[in-house]
Amino acid sequence: MRIVPLGYAKNTVKKPTLPGWKDVVSEIVIDKKYAKGLDGIEDYSHIIVVYWMDQEKECHLRHHPQGRSDIPFVGIFACRCPQRPNRIAFTTVKLISRKGNVLKVKGLDILDGTPVVDIKPYTPQYDQVEKAEAPSWVNRLVF
Repeated sequence: MRIVPLGYAKNTVKKPTLPGWKDVVSEIVIDKKYAKGLDGIEDYSHIIVVYWMDQEKECHLRHHPQGRSDIPFVGIFACRCPQRPNRIAFTTVKLISRKGNVLKVKGLDILDGTPVVDIKPYTPQYDQVEKAEAPSWVNRLVF
């Protein structure tokens, strides 16, 4: 399997930080050879950014989310933590603007320089889940 970066994130975040990701404004700079693939993206209010957590080196199959002992000890596939077997992740973000090959977004929870491997439009008819449920401990996490 081969994954090729389409571009990279630019922001002021050098180390993981909680809370505050929802307020981070980032630029996604897409390689110019893929720029035509962005045509029409500006018509959406939100996009899904798929990225490779290249700076994450560890993998923990079970742990306390956010390192908090008051949260249950769960498997990695039961939480959104970055220490995963594959470093792929995604976040739905607000699309602020597009200028050529650069997307300005809000709420992207990645570090400066992180490779972006795909972008998809957020489509409510397809992406929205009705009556979604999660364990009550998720409400105690900080985002």
